Amino acid sequence: MPAIAPRVAAIPAPVRSGFVDRSGCRVFFEVAGHGPAIVFAHGLGSNHLTWWQQVAHFADRYTCIAFSHRGYPPSSTVGVPDPDEFAGDLAALIEHLGLDDVCLVGQSMGGLTCLEYLLAHPRHRVRALVLASTSGSIRKAAIPLADPQRLAAWERTAAATRADLQRRGIAPPAGERMAREQPALHQLYRSIAIASNAFDREELRRRLDALSQRLPDVLRGLTVPTLFVTGGDDTTFAPFLAEPLAATMPDARVEHVADAGHSVYFERAPRFNLLVERFLAPLGS
Repeated sequence: MPAIAPRVAAIPAPVRSGFVDRSGCRVFFEVAGHGPAIVFAHGLGSNHLTWWQQVAHFADRYTCIAFSHRGYPPSSTVGVPDPDEFAGDLAALIEHLGLDDVCLVGQSMGGLTCLEYLLAHPRHRVRALVLASTSGSIRKAAIPLADPQRLAAWERTAAATRADLQRRGIAPPAGERMAREQPALHQLYRSIAIASNAFDREELRRRLDALSQRLPDVLRGLTVPTLFVTGGDDTTFAPFLAEPLAATMPDARVEHVADAGHSVYFERAPRFNLLVERFLAPLGS
C-alpha cells in the first residue's frame, strides 16, 4: 500500500448547489472541489450534510458530490420515497453533472443506491466503490457463513441493544461510544437526523428490506475495485458479513474499525478518510 503524504490545511473549496429534476421530485446536490469525482450517498437517518468531514478532507484533490436522496430535505418531500427510484436518481445526477467516471461511496442505505446503480449501468465507468457498513441490496440471509446461526443470533442481540440505546436517548446508528466519547459529535449527528426527518423512516426501512433480495452471486460480475468498511460496535449491519461478500467479488477487500459503530465515516472520520484515500491512491484517482 503506497504511503500517503501528510496533509496540510487547504483553503476551503467553493461550494455550488443545485437540483436535478426527476419524476415527482427534485434531488438536491452540492459540489465542492476539483479533480476526479467522488459521489457520496448517505444512509437512512441523514442527508447530504452528513459527509461534511469527507468533503473537507477530499475537496482539495477531488470533486466531491454529496446529495440528498429523494424525500430527504432539501430534496423534494414525496411522502415515503420509493427506494426503487434511488439508483435512477443517482444516474440522473451523474448525467446532469457530466461525470465521465466516478468513485461511489455509499453508507448503509446509500450502499443500495450505489450497488443498484452499478448493476443497472454496467457500461458506465465507475472507478471505485466504497461500501460503508452495508451489503447494499444483497439479501443478508443469503450471505454464506461458516455458522448459519450466527447472523440470527447477532440480530437478536443487536435489536435489544438498539432498543436500550433509544431508551437512553442515544441514536443507535451513532452508538454509545460516540455519545460517551464525543458528545458534541453525537449531538450534531442527531441534529442532522432530525433535520432530514420528513417521513416515516420505519416504513422506508421496510421497503428497503423488501428491495434487498439480490443473491451474493450477482457480485461475481462486478470487477470494479471495492472497499468494505465496517465498525466493530455496529448494531445495524453485522460487520462479519463483509468478508464473505468481498470474497465473492473479483477485486474487493475489507477494513474493520474496531472502535466505531454503524457510522464509521462520522465517528472516526480521520481513519475512514485515510482508508478511502489509501484505497484510491493506486487506482490513479
